[in-house]
Amino acid sequence: MFHAVLGGKLFVLGILLLTVVAPIWIAFHYMTRWRTARSLSREDERNLVDLWDAARRMEARIENLERAVGAEAPPASQPSGQQPGPQP
Repeated sequence: MFHAVLGGKLFVLGILLLTVVAPIWIAFHYMTRWRTARSLSREDERNLVDLWDAARRMEARIENLERAVGAEAPPASQPSGQQPGPQP
């Protein structure tokens, strides 16, 4: 009789574990994983800083190139088809 009562209680406990505790445990586990995956890792942050620095250097180079090309090229204010020079 003792084994029958103990076996029944273990069966009920197992069903409760599978239907209540396990789904909650799994949900909290994956919520925690999702939160940690949502943030940037140290390597990602370092790569982002490197990209930001490269973009600033590239922007400075482009500005210098535009200045150099602008100093060598004539002004672009003349409409196409007209040549600069004396007008009749």
